[in-house]
Amino acid sequence: MDDRFGMQRAIELAVSVRATTSPNPWVGAVLSTGYEGATRPPGGAHAEVVALEAAGDAARGATLYVTLEPCAHHGRTPPCTEAIVAAGVARVVVGIEDPDPNVSGRGIAALRAAAIDVTVGVGEADIREQLAPYLKHRRTGRPWVVLKLAATLDGRTAAPDGSSKWITGEAARADAHRLRAESDAVLVGAGTVRADDPELIVRLDDYDGPQPLRVVLGTAPAEARVQPAVEVTGDVGAVLDDLGGRGVVQLLVEGGAGVAHAFHAAGLVDRYVFYLAPALFGGDDARGLFAGLAAPTIDDVWRGRIVSVARVGEDLRVEVAP
Repeated sequence: MDDRFGMQRAIELAVSVRATTSPNPWVGAVLSTGYEGATRPPGGAHAEVVALEAAGDAARGATLYVTLEPCAHHGRTPPCTEAIVAAGVARVVVGIEDPDPNVSGRGIAALRAAAIDVTVGVGEADIREQLAPYLKHRRTGRPWVVLKLAATLDGRTAAPDGSSKWITGEAARADAHRLRAESDAVLVGAGTVRADDPELIVRLDDYDGPQPLRVVLGTAPAEARVQPAVEVTGDVGAVLDDLGGRGVVQLLVEGGAGVAHAFHAAGLVDRYVFYLAPALFGGDDARGLFAGLAAPTIDDVWRGRIVSVARVGEDLRVEVAP
């Protein structure tokens, strides 16, 4: 099996478990003999072990492709390196090294000490993109922050009277629920809770994974549908430290405009996801995406990099990175 082909299949397997493994990384593994696996929910087997158990004796002498460095320590499961050595795998192709202090090169060293040939870096760029939330959390202790914004083409989120339901279509709303499913926590401001009374759960017909932690910046009414929720106040950087300590790997910030401005102005957003509807309010009194001071001059305007643009139903989904 070609190394690029084997790693690409491992990346695809990791995608399939994106919403079920956190706070563990979503990892895929493929054996050159055709057996494969992906990380199971927390407490379950890691991708390498799933593939090895499926292969049995067919793993002996094979090449194993895995997106992230195999662990070499005892956590909720035994070390994957021990399973790889015991299975008689001849070669391991690793996408990227794991920055977790419990791993961080130890897995690769253990495999090489067992006379297993190890290649590192195949598919590295794609895997770093795929595992970006996990990598940030392990390196900084803070969650990866996704700011989700829905607006008309003229950049408005609500009418002057505050009404905003629904700006985007059903397909875009379903895509936003997939974002929730991939996130460990969803955060909104107390003003949004009072105005819209959101429940902040994942509503997808085929979804049976965990619901995200519901977080309110401020104090939510006791009878609000978002309850029970974690209520936080103060500096948004400190909020991220708190949530990271709770095991939140990805945080989805859903609004409102003041909360969006707070995270944006502090430079704490890792990805912006805009859902743009083919609609126009057509005036300057409708509500905007951000509530707060704008860049004072054109030289101060924030500029990012467009990661992707996709049509979702009748709407556009634009993903932007700093």
